[in-house]
Amino acid sequence: MCRSAFSLAVGILLLLLCALPRPAGAAASYDTCKGFITSLPAIIDTAGTWCLNKDLSTASSNGTAIAINSDNVTIDCNGYKLGGLAAGEGTLETGIGGYDRRNITVRHCNIRGFSAGISLNSSNLANGGHRIEDNRFDGNTGYAIIISGDGSLIRNNQVNDTGFVTLNGGGEAIYAYGWIDVIDNTVAGVHGTSTYEVRGIETEYDNGSIVGNRVSGLAGNSSTYSTAIFAGSSHGTIRDNNVTGTNLGYNYGLYCSNNGAVAKDNVVNHVGTGISNCSDAGGNDVAY
Repeated sequence: MCRSAFSLAVGILLLLLCALPRPAGAAASYDTCKGFITSLPAIIDTAGTWCLNKDLSTASSNGTAIAINSDNVTIDCNGYKLGGLAAGEGTLETGIGGYDRRNITVRHCNIRGFSAGISLNSSNLANGGHRIEDNRFDGNTGYAIIISGDGSLIRNNQVNDTGFVTLNGGGEAIYAYGWIDVIDNTVAGVHGTSTYEVRGIETEYDNGSIVGNRVSGLAGNSSTYSTAIFAGSSHGTIRDNNVTGTNLGYNYGLYCSNNGAVAKDNVVNHVGTGISNCSDAGGNDVAY
């Protein structure tokens, strides 16, 4: 008898729990938003999390769609698109940009059609602490990501189809200047013409880590160098990256500007030169 009563009570409780309203997934992601970006251009001059709740686009060809003029700002696009395709391949517009700022986070954005998708530059490397993560970039004509500032992180971004297609130039998917970690990004398709070196991931003045990235589809040419991962570092670590190239004589898989940078457990396939000027710490697999 007691067992039947207990079972009935449990059943009633389960029915009551199922009847309660469930929070919507999108609404839950807005809980931390200080405000919403609803039109372009937008200027963010107050710290906090600023969100998109719809797709936004601009035809402007010379400016910044979302300009960050404060430290400690998070831009959360919640998976919505930030577009600049209407300006064409000659655009000089930046998608999200800030100068001499600290602790900027950009996440969950789908950024397409800008000269630079995200640009956070600084005159002082102490202005860092940025996090660029979980974004998608498509069809940006010069760079997808440009970051300077120590202690920054570029992680888990998908970068497709970067660089000039018809103009006289080239592209770089990810460019990092300072002590910055570049981790677990996918770069597919970087284009160039006849006068500019094409690079998938480039770091300079960087003693951080380049780890777990996947780079493929560098569309350079036979007269200019193309490099999947360029480490301009004296003590950086390049580990567990996968590179697939086109086997042109001028192509590099991994290139280090200083042999103090260490390469370990990387897979490099079908490039002109697999690994150049990096200290080989073992486990690297290069196939032509």
